Amino acid sequence: MTPERRAGLLFGFILSGLMSLLVSAVTTLRAVGLVEGVGGLWMTGWLSAWVIAFPTVLVVAPLTRRLVARLMGRRMG
Repeated sequence: MTPERRAGLLFGFILSGLMSLLVSAVTTLRAVGLVEGVGGLWMTGWLSAWVIAFPTVLVVAPLTRRLVARLMGRRMG
């Protein structure tokens, strides 16, 4: 695997982890409030979301790069 490919996977791993962590925190707190055990609920929700988010980022990122390049009127590397 090339360094560029590894960097892309690591980027997607970190990005999807952080985004799903934040979004699951907001949705968990809105759903149940700041109650006892909210941390466990949050972590369960986060892991479930990350399982979906990581492969989604890997599929959607190249499509998004191409869309941005088209919208900007140029090719992006």
